[in-house]
Amino acid sequence: MVDPTQLLPAPPRNDHPENELWLDEQIWGHRLWDSQSPWLIFLEFLNIAEACQRDNQLLNQQGNYYPLIFRPFQRMFLRNILFNDEELFRISERYTDSMSAWSNWLAWMAENAKAVPFRDFSYIQGRFLSFQQFASVVAMLRSSAVENDRNRRWTSRFVFPFGPNALYEDLNITPAGSVSREYINFGRTGELLYMMLCRSAGSSQLRPYLADLLAGQNSWNTLVGLLQPQGFEESHTRGKSYLPYRSHPRFDRLAEDWLQILELRLPGFDAIPFLVTLGAFHLILYQLHVAAEWCGEKRPVHLICEIVAPKKTLVRELSGANFQQNMQLSQRAVEIYIKGIEESEEWRRAITQAGAFSTCQTLLLERVRWPKDREDYDGPNDPQSLIGELRRRALSRHRQHVANIHRNYGRDVGLVSKRGTNKLRYAPTDVLLKALIFANIRKRMEYKEFLSLLYSRYGLVFGDREAECVLEGGEYDRKAFQANSERLEQRLGSLGMLRRLSDACAYVQNPFSRAEL
Repeated sequence: MVDPTQLLPAPPRNDHPENELWLDEQIWGHRLWDSQSPWLIFLEFLNIAEACQRDNQLLNQQGNYYPLIFRPFQRMFLRNILFNDEELFRISERYTDSMSAWSNWLAWMAENAKAVPFRDFSYIQGRFLSFQQFASVVAMLRSSAVENDRNRRWTSRFVFPFGPNALYEDLNITPAGSVSREYINFGRTGELLYMMLCRSAGSSQLRPYLADLLAGQNSWNTLVGLLQPQGFEESHTRGKSYLPYRSHPRFDRLAEDWLQILELRLPGFDAIPFLVTLGAFHLILYQLHVAAEWCGEKRPVHLICEIVAPKKTLVRELSGANFQQNMQLSQRAVEIYIKGIEESEEWRRAITQAGAFSTCQTLLLERVRWPKDREDYDGPNDPQSLIGELRRRALSRHRQHVANIHRNYGRDVGLVSKRGTNKLRYAPTDVLLKALIFANIRKRMEYKEFLSLLYSRYGLVFGDREAECVLEGGEYDRKAFQANSERLEQRLGSLGMLRRLSDACAYVQNPFSRAEL
């Protein structure tokens, strides 16, 4: 069950007035957004972390759980050059003389640059030996764009996070030509991720590593800085996201995994993809565990994982069924939350009073900010119809976004797949398996111990011992899970992360762990 001592009060009702119903947010926070990919979540997180680092408050809310306020950069000069400037390459091809190329490009930018306070890009000219060199740098940086294959408008395209010079928020340009905050690609899930780490037991240990990551002490970050005017930067106050819990075991596990990855000191930017994968993976687990707590689940949250076999197996069937059960868990949490209102002493007392409908309406407005007016509800004036309409609207709203988190994030991080079948189930990819090994293996670990660790930390079920803990007698088949475990052992061996020293002894190893060196 949910620990009431860890629950925080909801934000003031006037905050987030665009939200017509405040219910999912009271269970998981504001907000889990299914349209964000793991990379976009991470980029949003970095923007918040960098802004807090500027204010000397990185991973430190100083005991203030709400609101989180920060000022991310907009960097419209950089974005115009990188993503709103196709003419640059045509000019580079047309003019071999740098002076002519600069003159034509500056004139074009003076007429076509958007959402900048002034259209003077002449500061660029003295920073490069030639216009062709400038065009080559722009082409190189543009090719580094995150998820470059997605067809996004130019104000929602993002260069690789080389450092603070490469970080900026998602924006849209209004018909009047001004910029506005966009919530499609940066939907606030990155803000939740940041607050989870702030409230984790490992925040102080993680802080110096994130500070190093944000310092931008590399030539790429310097190169991106050359495309921006010196001493000028536009930023606006953002924030007011809400995370309902003071602390949670999932926050601690997330921080532990990120800390382990950063402690490996992988070369260059090699740690970032693992942070991206594990960040979204822990958001999946956070949603599942919180839903299970609200539902009062007695069985631990678990994910039965199939290592893909040539033919259909019992593990595949069980994994698919387990996936569907977990997909329904968040909806059940919403239903139980509403049932809790309906069975509360306040509601029972309200329906027996004179003017019961009006009293119940006021009670719901206080609890879930609904209904605000007759446009929200124009049904019969009786409490039963009112709570029924709340249930219908809440579930409909939940299915639009929050209910899809498990499936969408699961596919993106390599946890959920249809490989070899037409049904979704848990079938981890090599990318996810590597991330889990890097985050958990300091010294070599006996294979069976590794399987037990994956179950205890994440609820991942691969082998027969773990399956026996979560399955009923009629579902459990030792041989099927032993075969599944053997396939995983072979997979890890092919990745160079498992060594069998004898017929009875296999060890999982992290090739980058300093303890192994």
